[in-house]
Amino acid sequence: MPGTYPQTWFPVLIQILIAIAVAGAMIGLSAVLGRRLRDPVKSSPYESGMLPVGTARERFSVKFYLVGMVFILFDIEAIFLYPWAVVFRQLKLFAFFEMLLFIVLVLCGFFYIWKKGVLNWAADDSRRPRVTESKRAA
Repeated sequence: MPGTYPQTWFPVLIQILIAIAVAGAMIGLSAVLGRRLRDPVKSSPYESGMLPVGTARERFSVKFYLVGMVFILFDIEAIFLYPWAVVFRQLKLFAFFEMLLFIVLVLCGFFYIWKKGVLNWAADDSRRPRVTESKRAA
């Protein structure tokens, strides 16, 4: 067992240096040995095998970003549940109340996004003009 601070972290430093050397060697060998053929098919953007239509500067609905934040919220919750489950028996009642507080806070976030309508993917009826029976008959 290493006794000093440098002895403890020396293997980590060696591993980082080896990773940097391997990554640099792969990029360098690719640049030196790789073929450089340019053609229109290779230079065109790839979108699921379909020809690209429109501009790349289109605006996205804010729901895409909100769904991303929701994913991160629940992903982080799941990540914190695993270490808690490992040490639950050692910490006993303290761990139970700590996780109860954590889950209550996450549920507050969940109810907030639910109330904001982030989870409602149906079309927003308030923006559509209402069609009455008299207009349908005409």
